[in-house]
Amino acid sequence: MKTKLKLSEWAKEDRPREKLNNKGATSLTEAELLAILIGSGNREETAVELSRRILNHAKNNLLELGRFSIHELTSNFKGIGEAKAITIVAAMELSRRRSESETIEKRQIKSSKDIFDIFHSSLSDLPYEEFWILLLNRGNKAINKIKISHGGVSGTVVDTKIILKFVLENLASSIILCHNHPSGNKNPSSEDITITQKIKKACEAIDVTLLDHIIISNNSFLSFTDEGLI
Repeated sequence: MKTKLKLSEWAKEDRPREKLNNKGATSLTEAELLAILIGSGNREETAVELSRRILNHAKNNLLELGRFSIHELTSNFKGIGEAKAITIVAAMELSRRRSESETIEKRQIKSSKDIFDIFHSSLSDLPYEEFWILLLNRGNKAINKIKISHGGVSGTVVDTKIILKFVLENLASSIILCHNHPSGNKNPSSEDITITQKIKKACEAIDVTLLDHIIISNNSFLSFTDEGLI
């Protein structure tokens, strides 16, 4: 019977931590990076082997990995306890936030695709709905991105007064709405259309323009403006 090598028994240049230290983070595979996060495997698998299996379960897609809950990780993978699962989920969230920071900084909005690029990392892999606003100055440059609410699989509550509060506090000249559909259907519901019109009228009362409302579903989106719904 073949004995499994421990990570400590691998050639030094093949150990993930040493490899990162000597060659840089870009030299590591995604499995090796994940192995550094979890630290150890189980009786049958090294940390790298376990990481490969986790990634395979996520279809080797980091967006899919970002959808895994703590419960899913601890239930499906021997050797992944709560602490390791929390570490993975935290790392995925940091990755999302870094992507958001790089995307939104002084970004001028010229198309619905620009809006999708800003919100995609936040909303594409969520199993529940969230509603966000993007506030812009007179030059159509993003000045703030704010989550208004989160709810269940089929909807979330949106308070127009809270939206107007943030608009006034940030002295925004225009606003963009964005929310996700976890179901995979990007078409707007009747409630989506109603709340959009309600917010548009409220914004007009304080001389602020509602430029668009984007619905994100997985890797695609629908723009109310592109579809002539605003």
